[in-house]
Amino acid sequence: MSIESVRKWYPTALTSIDTVNRLLDTIEEKLRLKPHQLMHADSMCCDDVNAIQYPPRAYEMLGPFHLGGLDGFPFAGLTGMGAFAHHVPEDGAVIIFYAPHIGITKNGEIGEISRIGQNNNSACCGAAKGALGKLAAGQIIEGNITSLDFQMNTIEQIFLHHKNRILSAENQIFEATEIMYEAIDERIELLVKETSYPCKYVILAGGIFINGDTDMGSFCQYKKLEYINLETKERKSLMEEYYKHNL
Repeated sequence: MSIESVRKWYPTALTSIDTVNRLLDTIEEKLRLKPHQLMHADSMCCDDVNAIQYPPRAYEMLGPFHLGGLDGFPFAGLTGMGAFAHHVPEDGAVIIFYAPHIGITKNGEIGEISRIGQNNNSACCGAAKGALGKLAAGQIIEGNITSLDFQMNTIEQIFLHHKNRILSAENQIFEATEIMYEAIDERIELLVKETSYPCKYVILAGGIFINGDTDMGSFCQYKKLEYINLETKERKSLMEEYYKHNL
């Protein structure tokens, strides 16, 4: 039941366990790299549910180095990316997984989940839903970013710059999550461009991380899986290889 409710919204989603298994198998097959040669960073929301539902096999890689803050935006910036880059095995690769997250219940309700020990559903991603509520109420002020709530204010500004697209969408939290992915992807690409890596490859894995109810686990739908050969500057997608087995 759980995968069907997720695939109403994300038709190529896999469980996070299957996602990591396919990812590591694809990297080993195409780039001849084992998990211990991969320095892993993630840019995911700091929500505790993401730690609870983090796929165990991801820990076969080195790391993770956490780049993300609220809703997965890479708030660690150039300093975080630079620090992480210098931890990588020279004969290996860095792999950066980045994703906003969103909840989907067993009944297919999007934007919320049932959490451990709670009787009622709660928002997921709470920051995205909070920013969406302020956007709909006209409460976001252009350029208002404070030190007291810097990360939330940044998300609010991202949403404000796409106000019409979000508020006119058939499902606003789904659309807001798509916009967060685009903002995260753009920032990750910029950080990668501005960072030097002492290894063979940079692997970029971008998508949507989907939290389920307590007994569902988590899921992921990739939007990008690419590697950059740092010597030749060649860039190739691994999506076809990743999806070579039927869903």
